Amino acid sequence: MGKSPKRIYKAVTCAILMVFGVFVGFSEVVYLSRLGSPDVLGIIDEKPENSLTIGESEGDKNQIKIKGEIAADDARPLIIKRYLEKYKSPLVPYSDLIYQVSKDYGFEYYWIVAIAQQESNLCKKAPEDSHNCWGYGIHKRGTLKFESYELAIKSYAEYLKREYFDKGLTTPELIMKKYCPSSNGSWARGVTQFINEMENGKL
Repeated sequence: MGKSPKRIYKAVTCAILMVFGVFVGFSEVVYLSRLGSPDVLGIIDEKPENSLTIGESEGDKNQIKIKGEIAADDARPLIIKRYLEKYKSPLVPYSDLIYQVSKDYGFEYYWIVAIAQQESNLCKKAPEDSHNCWGYGIHKRGTLKFESYELAIKSYAEYLKREYFDKGLTTPELIMKKYCPSSNGSWARGVTQFINEMENGKL
């Protein structure tokens, strides 16, 4: 006796479901076996949880650059302090102030120190009780004196900004023509040397 169409339909359906189930099971086994591979979903699970990988994307490079600039900026007060300490200058306690007033007036951190080095060996050869380490306001009619180094630094920063940088005199050579016009060039060379010492980290 032949099988009824209904029984044949059920048998075919069951066979199809069994084949499908075997295929799905096999695929799952293959997927799980490859799950630890970096090719699957970009997973990399071979490093400790606290490890750090710096990517090479443009955003990462910009972030690193910004951090580098911040670090360099933060190092400037320390550069000033170490330079002053190297030469045993009485200005050591005012290194942060020198940096701050330079920043406030918008000129480079090294000018006040480099010119003080050129003019008075960083205040060790300044006129007595003047706190004037930069030789400005010193002439035949008298000597410009200040009650403290703090007042002198603030006054000198304003003077540099007003009389030199605001007028486009922004290099040792240009500053020398007004600051020390009788110099044969040694003034500018000296200031340049001291700037380079700070910039190159020769401390």
